[in-house]
Amino acid sequence: MYEYIKGQLASLEPTQAVVDCGGVGYLLEITLNTYEALRRVEGEQVKLYAHHVVREDAQQLFGFSEMAEREMFRLLVGVNGVGNQTARVMLSSLTVEELRSAIQTQDAKKVQRVKGIGAKTAQRIVLELADKVGVVGGMTAGVVVQSNQARDEAMSALMMLGFAKPAVEKLLMGSDWVGADGTPMTVEEIIKEGLQRL
Repeated sequence: MYEYIKGQLASLEPTQAVVDCGGVGYLLEITLNTYEALRRVEGEQVKLYAHHVVREDAQQLFGFSEMAEREMFRLLVGVNGVGNQTARVMLSSLTVEELRSAIQTQDAKKVQRVKGIGAKTAQRIVLELADKVGVVGGMTAGVVVQSNQARDEAMSALMMLGFAKPAVEKLLMGSDWVGADGTPMTVEEIIKEGLQRL
């Protein structure tokens, strides 16, 4: 129904964005990869590729900064046992290129490292998508932000993804969240690490 939403980026959180199109605000569920891309252009004109989900009790719009990410999302939700939120967590834990590589090399263990993905589901994803992921492209890396701000945003995102606040606080407050080179980790990097540890 919706191919893309183009307009002013009105607000941005690690899991959601609101795009103002001619006075109408569209709330889109986003991945961390899209969040990182949008954070660099906050307040400017943006274009998000949309995926519309209609259920009996709700409607949702998912937004992606790259068409390749939307295509990977659609491939993932087409696999039995993978829902919209699971696909979003997968695309928040791994980039499109990392997922594509894992599927093409039959690396089910890498897919299984994503929170909520069991061995059978990981194997099913690898088997069902092996011949479909060749056309899917990659994504850009995140941008470094101040560690405290990144940690706060990561905490908000992890709680919005359904993790309990005490567990998230214990995890995030127990580390300085710096990379091997000593630079502060991005929000995306903190959340990816958090998803593996929680």
